[in-house]
Amino acid sequence: MLDPRQHWENVYSSKASDQVSWFQPHAASSLRLIQNCADQQAYVIDVGGGASTLVDGLLDAGYRHLTVLDLAESALAASRERLGVRAQVVQWVAADITRASLPALQYDVWHDRAVFHFLTDPDDRARYVAQVLKSVKPGGQVIVAAFGPDGPLQCSGLDVMRYAPDALHAEFGAPFRLLGHESEIHLTPAGKEQAFVYCYCVRT
Repeated sequence: MLDPRQHWENVYSSKASDQVSWFQPHAASSLRLIQNCADQQAYVIDVGGGASTLVDGLLDAGYRHLTVLDLAESALAASRERLGVRAQVVQWVAADITRASLPALQYDVWHDRAVFHFLTDPDDRARYVAQVLKSVKPGGQVIVAAFGPDGPLQCSGLDVMRYAPDALHAEFGAPFRLLGHESEIHLTPAGKEQAFVYCYCVRT
């Protein structure tokens, strides 16, 4: 079994960052959800944000306390190169989210689009939720987007989980109160449709 870090480094070394299946030219849904729940002074972490353009949109909107975490350093490097000098105001973290050393009660917003559904091991999901509990402030918002019930069974050669909204929220449990959810059909650069579900909750 290929080491997960090496797997994702291989993905980003073999494809341009705008050709991976999850690429969005503009992360409109994520940006809207973050803006709806937090102002520009919020501390925001984008988990699995690697080469995503969400950080561009957040910077454009005036957010300055931003952390982008990804397992693949090459994905983070693609974003830093794209942003140029603006990358200097972002904290970049190359780490496995289930084992990363995160600051306690640091973040007002935790955002994850397309990481959680790769966690097929229940123990990894439990470690992920423990990280959220550790690092999100009480009253902080958690936004997680994963493949919906009609989403793919695999992505980038890896098995994935699919979730209805209630099932996704159940993974996080009682410390998180569900505020809402929505569905989105993502069109990949190859023209394929992928069903996503976005759930957003507050840490009580």
